[in-house]
Amino acid sequence: MKRLILLFSLSFLFSTAILAQTTEVWVVRHAEKDKSNPEDKDPNLSDEGRIRAGDLATFLKKVKFDAGFTTPYKRTHQTLDSLIIPKVIDYKDAKSLVDSVKKNYAGKTVIVAAHSNTALEIIEAFGGKRPMEMLTDDDYDYIFRLTVKDDKAKVKKDQFGRPHHL
Repeated sequence: MKRLILLFSLSFLFSTAILAQTTEVWVVRHAEKDKSNPEDKDPNLSDEGRIRAGDLATFLKKVKFDAGFTTPYKRTHQTLDSLIIPKVIDYKDAKSLVDSVKKNYAGKTVIVAAHSNTALEIIEAFGGKRPMEMLTDDDYDYIFRLTVKDDKAKVKKDQFGRPHHL
């Protein structure tokens, strides 16, 4: 009987520790895209964007990522190439991204390269408060660090690389 109680107690403590894990999620908008051909729906990064992607890698050089996620667009993938080989996903549905991260990467560190119209939605889907009203088409230097526990996230906003509003 004592062994059964001990086993039950240890199981309870172990399951509580797993459920209470903190996951670190970084959300960044892709770097500047090449706008030379307005007809191109999937442009590469511009020269400035490649520099910013390098600045992102420098900014995050001490962070070890367990996974990275991008959309199918080249610019999101190229933004993370210096950090990690990202998994391509479609996050028109931010909830499915959040569910996948919570299920498969609990207690780990991940990065998501998003777009100006999805980055803040992803933060909210993780349970974080929107750190700013919106990202404009010219906002490329913001990065958001989420500390996710259960259905809540603390959000820290930072900037990296050359300020884009100069």
